[in-house]
Amino acid sequence: MRLRQLTLAILVLYALLTAYTVIGGFLGQRFQPFFTPLLSLLSFAFALLHAGQSLGWRSALLLLGLTFAVSLLFESVGVATGWVYGAYHYTDRLGPMFLGLVPYLIPVAWFMMTYPSYVIARRLAPAGWENGWGRLKLAGLGALVMTAWDLAMDPMMVAGGHWVWDQPGAYFGVPLQNYWGWWLTIFVTFVLFLFLGNPKAGEGVQGNERFARLAVISYAITGLSSVLVDFQSGLGGPALVGLFAMLPLVWLAWRRS
Repeated sequence: MRLRQLTLAILVLYALLTAYTVIGGFLGQRFQPFFTPLLSLLSFAFALLHAGQSLGWRSALLLLGLTFAVSLLFESVGVATGWVYGAYHYTDRLGPMFLGLVPYLIPVAWFMMTYPSYVIARRLAPAGWENGWGRLKLAGLGALVMTAWDLAMDPMMVAGGHWVWDQPGAYFGVPLQNYWGWWLTIFVTFVLFLFLGNPKAGEGVQGNERFARLAVISYAITGLSSVLVDFQSGLGGPALVGLFAMLPLVWLAWRRS
């Protein structure tokens, strides 16, 4: 019970600090750069604790390891070659980098949304998708949920100077290839997770619907903050696209039990 209380406390702190930064932006306060790693680490800690309690620690650590390995591999190849997402490079705003290519904070950010995306996909998926070849459908759905967030997040982070597209694309300056790359990254992660780990997702939280829904709330907090910062940055287009992409997923996942 104490672990669940800690999980809830971290989510509440994450929500309050996120609200503070977003409201401060609307009030004209300057965004402090240290909030980016702080909020990412809080969301990451929540995701790991929630996953450990809902999937079991073995499955949670497997998902964590796969997310780190696949995202870091794909991102490193992407930065070095322009494959996967398109030609881009990171600036120094996100801190030290792996091999001078990808900030170490990036795989942390992948996991903080990979796990909630998986929870939402499991809540939306028909019965049986967690078995056999249905796991490919579940992996594809989870990757779609994750990619919906990037529709609002990527233009915002580019505007904030966190990374630069060497060849800007058709989606508000972001190449369309980026979204295929995002989907593929998470699809591969979930396929490996579902086939290697064969997790019985959600068994640990079926008896406590309120605790299960916390993962949906964490996805909603992160997604909504990206939408609101888009509006602050004059990126109304990505804000609206991201809002209408994520809102139905959150609403349907919230209603499912």
